[in-house]
Amino acid sequence: MTSPLELLPAVDVQDGQAVRLVQGEYGTATNYGDPFDAAIGWQQAGAEWLHLVDLDAAFGHGNNRDIIRRITEELGIKIELSGGLRDDASLEEALSMGATRVNLGTAALENPEWTASVIDKYGDKIAVGLDVRGQKLATRGWVEEGGNLWDVLAQLEEAGCARYVVTDITKDGTLTGPNTELLGQIAEHTGKPVIASGGISTLEDIATLASMVDRGIEGAIIGKALYAGQFTLQQALHVAAGASVKDV
Repeated sequence: MTSPLELLPAVDVQDGQAVRLVQGEYGTATNYGDPFDAAIGWQQAGAEWLHLVDLDAAFGHGNNRDIIRRITEELGIKIELSGGLRDDASLEEALSMGATRVNLGTAALENPEWTASVIDKYGDKIAVGLDVRGQKLATRGWVEEGGNLWDVLAQLEEAGCARYVVTDITKDGTLTGPNTELLGQIAEHTGKPVIASGGISTLEDIATLASMVDRGIEGAIIGKALYAGQFTLQQALHVAAGASVKDV
């Protein structure tokens, strides 16, 4: 039997608040209140994973370390942590807090030698975020260009990267559906598990991604759709496990 699609509700933290951005652009935030309350809410709703992002660290505008630490230490579910992890100190701190794995973004593009070394050291505790706009990758909170997708992917494959978090930036926060073509291409190219991110809007989107599990789509990060009430996490979990959309 095919494994269910793993769902990772997103908690993006900016200026101490849980927010959602549109296409990753600084200044487009919609505020959803206390990040710890949001995180606990997703845990209570049945989440087994949380995608936790320090947006200020990602943009280089400070950090929300105390909030991130509290969520990571006090929640009883697995956490994928992202944002501003660019050196040994920040990476080791993230893992010491109890993050199940970390998602490297900018560092993977700007410092491939260091990235290869931490992949070698930590194995599947390291995922790499591929934030894509067309065929190009974006870095530094998506405001700078980071090279050709396929060239960077070849380097990461050589380094032995265990997992990729793939975001179509043009879809993120827009509720216009995931870029399944891109996701399928990357999964086929690498043979490694891919976490889908960006654009999920409906339970049909979840069902589509669940149908791609045997092609390497392991999970999906859901942000704005949950916060905007497009569907509940419980409904999404049922569909991710194989239930028909019309039955939930």
